[in-house]
Amino acid sequence: MNSAPLPPPALSLSAIQALALDDMAQVDALIRTRLASDVVLINQVGEYIIGAGGKRLRPMLLLLAARALGHRGEDSHQLAAVVEFIHTATLLHDDVVDESDLRRGRRTANAVWGNAASVLVGDFLYSRSFQLMVELERMEVMRILADTTNAIAEGEVLQLLHVRNPDTDEAAYLRVIERKTAVLFAAATRLGALLAGTDAATQQALHDYGLNLGYAFQIADDVLDYASDAATMGKNLGDDLAEGKATLPLIHAMAWADAPLRERLRAIVEQADIGALPEVLAAIQAADALAYSRSRASTYAQAAEAALQGLPESEGLAALRGLARYAVTRDR
Repeated sequence: MNSAPLPPPALSLSAIQALALDDMAQVDALIRTRLASDVVLINQVGEYIIGAGGKRLRPMLLLLAARALGHRGEDSHQLAAVVEFIHTATLLHDDVVDESDLRRGRRTANAVWGNAASVLVGDFLYSRSFQLMVELERMEVMRILADTTNAIAEGEVLQLLHVRNPDTDEAAYLRVIERKTAVLFAAATRLGALLAGTDAATQQALHDYGLNLGYAFQIADDVLDYASDAATMGKNLGDDLAEGKATLPLIHAMAWADAPLRERLRAIVEQADIGALPEVLAAIQAADALAYSRSRASTYAQAAEAALQGLPESEGLAALRGLARYAVTRDR
Protein backbone atom coordinates (compact mmCIF):
# COMPACT_ATOMS: atom_id res chain seq x y z
CA MET A 1 0.00 0.00 0.00
CA ASN A 2 1.44 3.35 -1.05
CA SER A 3 1.65 6.00 1.66
CA ALA A 4 0.71 9.59 0.92
CA PRO A 5 3.66 11.75 -0.18
CA LEU A 6 5.19 13.88 2.53
CA PRO A 7 4.60 17.63 2.24
CA PRO A 8 7.68 19.58 1.15
CA PRO A 9 9.83 20.80 4.04
CA ALA A 10 8.98 24.07 5.77
CA LEU A 11 10.69 25.84 8.66
CA SER A 12 8.98 27.19 11.78
CA LEU A 13 8.97 30.95 12.38
CA SER A 14 11.67 30.65 15.04
CA ALA A 15 13.86 28.61 12.67
CA ILE A 16 13.26 31.15 9.89
CA GLN A 17 14.24 34.02 12.17
CA ALA A 18 17.36 32.13 13.26
CA LEU A 19 18.30 31.47 9.63
CA ALA A 20 17.95 35.16 8.74
CA LEU A 21 19.43 36.49 12.01
CA ASP A 22 22.88 37.57 10.80
CA ASP A 23 21.57 39.18 7.62
CA MET A 24 18.75 40.92 9.48
CA ALA A 25 21.24 42.32 12.03
CA GLN A 26 23.14 43.92 9.15
CA VAL A 27 19.91 45.27 7.68
CA ASP A 28 18.91 46.77 11.04
CA ALA A 29 22.33 48.42 11.39
CA LEU A 30 22.01 49.87 7.89
CA ILE A 31 18.48 51.11 8.62
CA ARG A 32 19.65 52.98 11.70
CA THR A 33 22.67 54.44 9.91
CA ARG A 34 20.65 55.65 6.94
CA LEU A 35 17.75 56.87 9.07
CA ALA A 36 20.02 59.52 10.63
CA SER A 37 19.27 63.16 9.86
CA ASP A 38 20.45 66.47 11.27
CA VAL A 39 16.76 67.28 11.81
CA VAL A 40 16.13 66.06 15.34
CA LEU A 41 12.40 65.38 14.93
CA ILE A 42 13.09 63.03 12.00
CA ASN A 43 15.44 61.01 14.21
CA GLN A 44 12.93 60.92 17.05
CA VAL A 45 9.92 59.83 14.99
CA GLY A 46 11.91 57.49 12.74
CA GLU A 47 13.61 55.72 15.63
CA TYR A 48 10.30 55.48 17.50
CA ILE A 49 8.56 53.57 14.73
CA ILE A 50 11.58 51.60 13.46
CA GLY A 51 12.43 50.70 17.05
CA ALA A 52 8.89 49.47 17.74
CA GLY A 53 9.99 46.02 16.68
CA GLY A 54 7.76 43.83 14.59
CA LYS A 55 8.83 40.82 12.59
CA ARG A 56 10.50 42.79 9.74
CA LEU A 57 8.71 40.34 7.47
CA ARG A 58 9.09 42.24 4.20
CA PRO A 59 12.88 42.74 4.32
CA MET A 60 13.23 39.17 5.58
CA LEU A 61 11.31 37.95 2.54
CA LEU A 62 13.76 39.68 0.21
CA LEU A 63 16.74 38.16 2.02
CA LEU A 64 15.21 34.67 2.07
CA ALA A 65 14.22 34.80 -1.60
CA ALA A 66 17.74 35.81 -2.58
CA ARG A 67 19.22 33.16 -0.30
CA ALA A 68 16.92 30.44 -1.64
CA LEU A 69 18.31 31.18 -5.09
CA GLY A 70 21.95 31.26 -4.01
CA HIS A 71 22.62 34.95 -3.38
CA ARG A 72 23.79 36.77 -0.26
CA GLY A 73 25.48 40.14 -0.17
CA GLU A 74 25.46 43.81 0.72
CA ASP A 75 23.13 44.65 -2.15
CA SER A 76 20.44 42.42 -0.61
CA HIS A 77 20.92 44.16 2.74
CA GLN A 78 20.52 47.55 1.08
CA LEU A 79 17.37 46.58 -0.81
CA ALA A 80 15.93 44.96 2.32
CA ALA A 81 16.41 48.30 4.09
CA VAL A 82 14.68 50.05 1.19
CA VAL A 83 11.68 47.74 1.51
CA GLU A 84 11.49 48.37 5.26
CA PHE A 85 11.69 52.15 4.80
CA ILE A 86 8.83 52.02 2.28
CA HIS A 87 6.76 49.86 4.63
CA THR A 88 7.46 52.15 7.59
CA ALA A 89 6.46 55.21 5.56
CA THR A 90 3.14 53.55 4.73
CA LEU A 91 2.55 52.80 8.43
CA LEU A 92 3.09 56.45 9.35
CA HIS A 93 0.68 57.59 6.65
CA ASP A 94 -1.85 54.84 7.39
CA ASP A 95 -2.09 55.76 11.06
CA VAL A 96 -2.78 59.39 10.19
CA VAL A 97 -5.48 58.51 7.64
CA ASP A 98 -7.04 55.93 9.99
CA GLU A 99 -6.69 58.20 13.05
CA SER A 100 -5.15 55.22 14.86
CA ASP A 101 -3.72 55.63 18.33
CA LEU A 102 -2.29 52.14 18.93
CA ARG A 103 0.10 49.97 16.90
CA ARG A 104 2.06 46.95 18.17
CA GLY A 105 0.85 47.75 21.66
CA ARG A 106 2.29 51.28 21.68
CA ARG A 107 0.91 54.71 20.92
CA THR A 108 1.25 55.57 17.24
CA ALA A 109 3.67 58.28 16.14
CA ASN A 110 0.79 60.57 15.21
CA ALA A 111 -0.66 60.14 18.70
CA VAL A 112 2.70 61.23 20.17
CA TRP A 113 3.90 63.94 17.75
CA GLY A 114 0.79 64.81 15.75
CA ASN A 115 -0.34 64.20 12.19
CA ALA A 116 1.90 66.75 10.46
CA ALA A 117 5.11 65.26 11.86
CA SER A 118 4.02 61.73 10.97
CA VAL A 119 3.17 62.59 7.37
CA LEU A 120 6.38 64.55 6.82
CA VAL A 121 8.64 61.90 8.37
CA GLY A 122 6.84 59.33 6.22
CA ASP A 123 7.76 61.47 3.21
CA PHE A 124 11.37 61.56 4.42
CA LEU A 125 11.44 57.75 4.62
CA TYR A 126 10.06 57.44 1.08
CA SER A 127 12.71 59.81 -0.27
CA ARG A 128 15.47 58.09 1.71
CA SER A 129 14.40 54.74 0.27
CA PHE A 130 14.81 56.14 -3.24
CA GLN A 131 18.26 57.47 -2.40
CA LEU A 132 19.25 53.97 -1.27
CA MET A 133 17.90 52.23 -4.37
CA VAL A 134 19.52 54.74 -6.74
CA GLU A 135 22.92 53.98 -5.18
CA LEU A 136 22.68 50.45 -6.59
CA GLU A 137 22.48 51.89 -10.13
CA ARG A 138 20.20 49.15 -11.43
CA MET A 139 17.34 50.39 -13.58
CA GLU A 140 15.23 47.24 -13.15
CA VAL A 141 15.39 47.60 -9.35
CA MET A 142 14.25 51.21 -9.60
CA ARG A 143 11.45 50.29 -12.01
CA ILE A 144 10.08 47.58 -9.70
CA LEU A 145 10.15 49.80 -6.62
CA ALA A 146 8.78 52.87 -8.43
CA ASP A 147 5.86 50.81 -9.74
CA THR A 148 5.35 49.33 -6.29
CA THR A 149 5.26 52.62 -4.41
CA ASN A 150 2.87 54.03 -7.00
CA ALA A 151 0.55 51.03 -6.55
CA ILE A 152 0.71 51.44 -2.76
CA ALA A 153 -0.35 55.09 -3.10
CA GLU A 154 -3.23 54.01 -5.34
CA GLY A 155 -4.22 51.48 -2.69
CA GLU A 156 -4.31 54.16 0.00
CA VAL A 157 -6.66 56.28 -2.10
CA LEU A 158 -8.77 53.27 -3.07
CA GLN A 159 -9.15 52.30 0.58
CA LEU A 160 -10.17 55.86 1.41
CA LEU A 161 -12.97 55.58 -1.15
CA HIS A 162 -14.27 52.49 0.64
CA VAL A 163 -14.29 53.98 4.15
CA ARG A 164 -17.84 53.85 5.52
CA ASN A 165 -18.94 52.28 2.25
CA PRO A 166 -21.30 49.36 2.87
CA ASP A 167 -21.26 48.48 -0.83
CA THR A 168 -17.65 47.28 -0.62
CA ASP A 169 -17.74 43.70 -1.88
CA GLU A 170 -15.11 40.97 -1.80
CA ALA A 171 -13.68 41.92 -5.21
CA ALA A 172 -13.23 45.56 -4.16
CA TYR A 173 -11.70 44.46 -0.86
CA LEU A 174 -9.17 42.29 -2.70
CA ARG A 175 -8.25 45.16 -5.02
CA VAL A 176 -7.39 47.28 -1.99
CA ILE A 177 -5.23 44.68 -0.27
CA GLU A 178 -3.45 43.84 -3.51
CA ARG A 179 -2.15 47.40 -3.68
CA LYS A 180 -1.80 48.15 0.02
CA THR A 181 -0.13 44.90 1.09
CA ALA A 182 0.47 42.27 -1.56
CA VAL A 183 2.45 44.36 -4.05
CA LEU A 184 5.22 45.12 -1.51
CA PHE A 185 5.50 41.43 -0.59
CA ALA A 186 5.74 40.63 -4.32
CA ALA A 187 8.36 43.32 -4.91
CA ALA A 188 10.48 42.01 -2.03
CA THR A 189 10.53 38.45 -3.29
CA ARG A 190 10.97 39.44 -6.96
CA LEU A 191 13.91 41.67 -6.03
CA GLY A 192 15.51 38.76 -4.17
CA ALA A 193 15.26 36.67 -7.34
CA LEU A 194 16.57 39.57 -9.45
CA LEU A 195 19.64 39.99 -7.24
CA ALA A 196 20.30 36.26 -7.57
CA GLY A 197 20.54 36.70 -11.35
CA THR A 198 17.74 34.26 -12.11
CA ASP A 199 15.76 34.07 -15.34
CA ALA A 200 12.46 35.83 -15.98
CA ALA A 201 10.38 32.74 -15.17
CA THR A 202 11.97 32.36 -11.74
CA GLN A 203 11.55 36.06 -10.99
CA GLN A 204 7.87 35.72 -11.93
CA ALA A 205 7.50 32.66 -9.70
CA LEU A 206 8.91 34.58 -6.73
CA HIS A 207 6.66 37.53 -7.56
CA ASP A 208 3.63 35.20 -7.59
CA TYR A 209 4.73 33.69 -4.29
CA GLY A 210 5.02 37.13 -2.66
CA LEU A 211 1.74 38.41 -4.08
CA ASN A 212 -0.24 35.40 -2.84
CA LEU A 213 1.51 35.52 0.52
CA GLY A 214 0.54 39.17 0.85
CA TYR A 215 -3.12 38.35 0.24
CA ALA A 216 -2.98 35.51 2.77
CA PHE A 217 -1.24 37.64 5.37
CA GLN A 218 -3.67 40.57 5.11
CA ILE A 219 -6.82 38.44 5.13
CA ALA A 220 -5.53 36.58 8.18
CA ASP A 221 -4.77 39.95 9.81
CA ASP A 222 -8.33 41.10 9.15
CA VAL A 223 -9.66 37.91 10.73
CA LEU A 224 -7.64 38.64 13.86
CA ASP A 225 -9.25 42.07 14.11
CA TYR A 226 -12.48 40.25 15.01
CA ALA A 227 -10.93 37.29 16.83
CA SER A 228 -8.10 38.65 18.96
CA ASP A 229 -7.51 41.38 21.53
CA ALA A 230 -5.24 44.35 22.20
CA ALA A 231 -2.88 42.38 24.44
CA THR A 232 -2.24 39.84 21.69
CA MET A 233 -2.52 41.91 18.52
CA GLY A 234 -1.19 45.24 19.76
CA LYS A 235 -4.33 46.99 18.55
CA ASN A 236 -7.93 47.16 19.70
CA LEU A 237 -10.55 44.57 18.79
CA GLY A 238 -12.79 46.00 16.08
CA ASP A 239 -10.37 48.73 14.99
CA ASP A 240 -11.32 48.15 11.36
CA LEU A 241 -14.98 48.69 12.19
CA ALA A 242 -14.15 51.83 14.17
CA GLU A 243 -12.35 53.15 11.07
CA GLY A 244 -15.34 52.37 8.84
CA LYS A 245 -13.55 49.57 6.97
CA ALA A 246 -15.60 46.62 5.77
CA THR A 247 -13.08 43.76 5.70
CA LEU A 248 -13.74 40.21 4.55
CA PRO A 249 -15.40 38.82 7.72
CA LEU A 250 -17.96 41.63 7.73
CA ILE A 251 -18.35 41.63 3.95
CA HIS A 252 -19.17 37.91 4.05
CA ALA A 253 -21.55 38.40 6.98
CA MET A 254 -23.44 41.09 5.05
CA ALA A 255 -23.63 38.91 1.94
CA TRP A 256 -25.00 36.02 4.01
CA ALA A 257 -27.46 38.04 6.15
CA ASP A 258 -31.18 38.38 5.52
CA ALA A 259 -32.48 41.77 4.38
CA PRO A 260 -33.19 43.34 7.83
CA LEU A 261 -29.82 42.29 9.26
CA ARG A 262 -28.03 43.40 6.10
CA GLU A 263 -29.58 46.86 6.39
CA ARG A 264 -28.55 47.05 10.04
CA LEU A 265 -24.97 46.06 9.18
CA ARG A 266 -24.89 48.60 6.35
CA ALA A 267 -25.90 51.33 8.79
CA ILE A 268 -23.20 50.23 11.24
CA VAL A 269 -20.53 50.45 8.51
CA GLU A 270 -21.79 53.86 7.34
CA GLN A 271 -21.60 55.20 10.91
CA ALA A 272 -18.38 53.32 11.82
CA ASP A 273 -20.35 52.42 14.94
CA ILE A 274 -17.88 50.64 17.22
CA GLY A 275 -20.59 50.56 19.89
CA ALA A 276 -22.38 48.02 17.70
CA LEU A 277 -19.40 45.63 17.77
CA PRO A 278 -21.35 42.93 19.70
CA GLU A 279 -24.00 42.93 16.93
CA VAL A 280 -21.30 42.67 14.27
CA LEU A 281 -19.55 39.83 16.08
CA ALA A 282 -22.85 37.97 16.35
CA ALA A 283 -23.52 38.42 12.63
CA ILE A 284 -20.01 37.25 11.78
CA GLN A 285 -20.45 34.19 13.97
CA ALA A 286 -23.87 33.39 12.50
CA ALA A 287 -22.43 33.53 8.96
CA ASP A 288 -19.36 31.49 9.97
CA ALA A 289 -17.49 34.38 8.38
CA LEU A 290 -14.23 33.86 10.25
CA ALA A 291 -13.97 30.29 8.97
CA TYR A 292 -14.80 31.50 5.45
CA SER A 293 -12.14 34.20 5.65
CA ARG A 294 -9.54 31.79 7.03
CA SER A 295 -10.33 29.46 4.15
CA ARG A 296 -9.75 32.26 1.64
CA ALA A 297 -6.44 33.11 3.33
CA SER A 298 -5.43 29.44 3.19
CA THR A 299 -6.20 29.30 -0.53
CA TYR A 300 -3.79 32.17 -1.14
CA ALA A 301 -1.16 30.62 1.14
CA GLN A 302 -1.39 27.38 -0.82
CA ALA A 303 -1.02 29.31 -4.07
CA ALA A 304 2.10 30.95 -2.64
CA GLU A 305 3.61 27.54 -1.89
CA ALA A 306 2.61 26.23 -5.31
CA ALA A 307 4.53 29.08 -6.97
CA LEU A 308 7.74 27.66 -5.48
CA GLN A 309 7.36 24.25 -7.11
CA GLY A 310 10.34 23.23 -9.19
CA LEU A 311 12.85 25.47 -7.42
CA PRO A 312 15.90 23.71 -5.94
CA GLU A 313 15.43 22.63 -2.33
CA SER A 314 17.33 24.64 0.27
CA GLU A 315 16.91 26.09 3.74
CA GLY A 316 15.88 29.36 2.14
CA LEU A 317 13.13 27.67 0.14
CA ALA A 318 11.91 25.81 3.24
CA ALA A 319 11.81 29.18 5.03
CA LEU A 320 9.62 30.69 2.29
CA ARG A 321 7.23 27.75 2.61
CA GLY A 322 7.24 28.17 6.37
CA LEU A 323 6.20 31.82 6.06
CA ALA A 324 3.28 30.84 3.83
CA ARG A 325 2.08 28.42 6.51
CA TYR A 326 2.79 30.85 9.35
CA ALA A 327 0.73 33.59 7.65
CA VAL A 328 -2.50 31.70 8.23
CA THR A 329 -1.75 30.08 11.61
CA ARG A 330 -0.42 33.07 13.57
CA ASP A 331 -2.28 34.75 16.41
CA ARG A 332 -0.79 38.24 15.99
